[in-house]
This record gives sequence, structure tokens and C-alpha cells, in this order.
Amino acid sequence: MVLHMLRQDDEDVIAFADALTTLKREVKYCHVCHNISDTEVCSICGDKSRDEGLVCVVENIQDVLAIEHTQQYNGLYHVLGGIISPMDGIGPKDLEITSLVERVKESHEKEDSAPIREVIFALASTMEGDTTNFYITRQLQGIQNLTLSVIARGISVGDELQYTDEVTLGRSILNRTKINN
Repeated sequence: MVLHMLRQDDEDVIAFADALTTLKREVKYCHVCHNISDTEVCSICGDKSRDEGLVCVVENIQDVLAIEHTQQYNGLYHVLGGIISPMDGIGPKDLEITSLVERVKESHEKEDSAPIREVIFALASTMEGDTTNFYITRQLQGIQNLTLSVIARGISVGDELQYTDEVTLGRSILNRTKINN
């Protein structure tokens, strides 16, 4: 990148530096969900047409963008900033888990707003992702009228069974969807 910048006109380099400075100064994390925003509350959390009773827990901001691109989800998010990974030195205190638990509990204590009724885990289907799901599930245990769910996992559309790994195929069978009553 340095060599590329050295070949650029001075005006372009100055404009790029100004853009980076503006980015660093003006973009922050939403104080509700920890998504990026140029305001204290991001546009998703501030959108009153979204279902405030649904909170989708994701690892990072890219996951929010991926889910939003599907146009299939109309709830809110909570960005953890990673997943529990002891091998990488990342524990629960390094993530936004406490703020999620507080957010859910507070929504059930307030009388002036609807409580969060479902937390959807959309974390990686890895040992670390499953560990994070389990840890958060334990933290949310005992909250009345709260459903905890995990996004469906399984075989991708167009994949052939013979090329699917055992864990994915097993989960697909266990988490199958009924097609009739």
C-alpha cells in the first residue's frame, strides 16, 4: 500500500488521509447493539418499523451486513465483537456478552416497552461458536418468556450429500424441517 500511495498525486493522498481521519473521528459503535454508526444509536436500532422483540446475535459487523442483504430478517442485532476462543486468549469478558445479557434483562423489567421475546444465535458453526452460544444461553437461563434459537445449519442448496462432511450432514438430519402436518 505504501508504494501505491507514493505513486499517487499529493492531492489524492491528502484526500485519502482526510477521509481516514474523518472515519476515525466520526464513526463509532452503536451503544445499543455495537454495530458501526455515525450516531450514538445506529440506523437499525433507531428504525421503529423493525421488530424489537427479536435480537440476532452475531460475531461481527460483516455478519450484520450479510443478514441484512438477505432482506429476510426484520429484527435487531447484537454484535459480540468475536467469539469465545481460549486458544486465541479470547474469553467472555473480551466480548459484548454482558451488555447483551443486560439488554435482554432490562427489556423484561421495563414496563414502557415490549420485552425481547427471542434471541437468535447466528454464530459460526464451529467449536468456538457453539461454546459462545452455550455460554450466553447459560447467562440468559431463567428469563421468563424468552425463546433462544440458533439459525438453521446444514447442507447448502445445490450441494450433494456424498460431498458433505459428517457433522453438517448429521446436523441437517437432526434439525430437519417438516413439510407437512
